[in-house]
Amino acid sequence: MPEFTKLHQQGKLEELAQRKGSRPISALTAYDYATARHLDEAGIEIILVGDSLGMMVFGHEDTTNVSIEMMTHHVKACRNGVNNSLLVADMPFRSYQTPEDSTRTAEILIKAGADAVKLEGGREVLPQTKAILLSGIKVIGHIGMLPQKVKEEGGYKKKGKTELEARSLIADANALADAGISALVLENIVEAIAGEITSSIKIPTIGIGSGSNCDGQILVINDLLGSYPWFCPGFAKPEANLAKETARAIRAFITRIGNDTQE
Repeated sequence: MPEFTKLHQQGKLEELAQRKGSRPISALTAYDYATARHLDEAGIEIILVGDSLGMMVFGHEDTTNVSIEMMTHHVKACRNGVNNSLLVADMPFRSYQTPEDSTRTAEILIKAGADAVKLEGGREVLPQTKAILLSGIKVIGHIGMLPQKVKEEGGYKKKGKTELEARSLIADANALADAGISALVLENIVEAIAGEITSSIKIPTIGIGSGSNCDGQILVINDLLGSYPWFCPGFAKPEANLAKETARAIRAFITRIGNDTQE
């Protein structure tokens, strides 16, 4: 890893760690140069090249068909647009089944331009997480609803509803934090449990569909912009309606060239 990348990475992560419990951390996904550059110039602190690109870019039903080749392609594109934000890359489905696989995958993503990597799971991926950290690569964790397990679990379900599940999530969070990860994504977790996790660990939590008690929030960029009209999760609050505006512009273009032809 180039020295300037290490320094940038370390500085951004230290800055985010100091923000725990104070001003919320902002994070959004990006899959291409233009979007990443927009986010970076607007001041977003974390840009995630998410495996959600499987749905948003490739039109798959879920994230389980995303490959390491797909991820590296989009990480490289986003890297070209990012100068200030922390660029994080998702480790794709089945690319971190063993500690050896995990280190190999993480190194590929860092070489492509990521500052850190994110993988899904709690204590079950602790050996993989420790192996990546031991290699000198920074890690962001992800617990709660895990998109890569959607087929296994039969859908996207709220986590932490039972006492047993809540205690397990808290144990997962503490184990990952103790291992040395830099931040933890909490997805679709009961708000009170997400708050308990946030207060029980020293690293920042980044929520998505887990209420306002986390240290930061992340959304899929398409959900924020309203650019993907075919599905939007209930917790997302679009700030624009680009799908409607895009359709309007396309129809206007069709009308314009029709008028031009008639003239």
